[in-house]
Amino acid sequence: MARLNQIIAIEKGIKSRSIQELAEAQRALQKPALLAGISRTYRPKDEEGEQFPPESKKVEVKAEEIIRKTTEILTKLFDVVATKDWTNCRARADVVVDGQTLLTQAPVSYLLFLEKQLTDLQAFIKKLPILEASETWNFDASADCWATEPIQTLKTFKAPRNHVKAQATEHHPAQVEVYYEDITVGYWRTVKFSGSLPAQRVNELLERLEKLQQAVKFAREEANNTEAEELRIGDRILQYLFS
Repeated sequence: MARLNQIIAIEKGIKSRSIQELAEAQRALQKPALLAGISRTYRPKDEEGEQFPPESKKVEVKAEEIIRKTTEILTKLFDVVATKDWTNCRARADVVVDGQTLLTQAPVSYLLFLEKQLTDLQAFIKKLPILEASETWNFDASADCWATEPIQTLKTFKAPRNHVKAQATEHHPAQVEVYYEDITVGYWRTVKFSGSLPAQRVNELLERLEKLQQAVKFAREEANNTEAEELRIGDRILQYLFS
């Protein structure tokens, strides 16, 4: 007895061949010359009359034969799709991660949907912002985000000062140089806040997601290993239509 994954494997080929063969059949039916035949013989009016050879052309395409071939083609297609769809209704499996059953008897269609969603979520998690590694962060419950330890820095003011390089004399004024001195006028207390995530948190999320992805794939493979009850319904449908 075939398995569901085997039926899925051959379905695409049968569909492709069916489309090709049906297109060829339709093209043949659209050529009136292939459907037409003729047989002509000539008999002169009297025995001395001129003789002409008979003419004939066989019918190359017969509509009933095309219907028969089309029925054969579609019967295979109807049967393999029916077998797949009916088996899909029974093909189910549990999704188990680290011994914990997250989903019980999930159908194949949902497992395929979940695989796609998890791929999108993986891209989302990889783009999550991470806290700057150069800082030490602690969670501040009052601010509901991460914060650094307070850092104190000086607030300074540049005060001008005079430096006498040479005293004044009777003939020359004093030589004075102006310079600036940093005078502390206060203190800044700085705390940085961030809504980003610790790298460890992001790595944990990615690890969990990869485990879940693997579990969903295992479940899909298990579900696809369900024995397929091969159906024969195409003949019934097409016999009703063309008989």
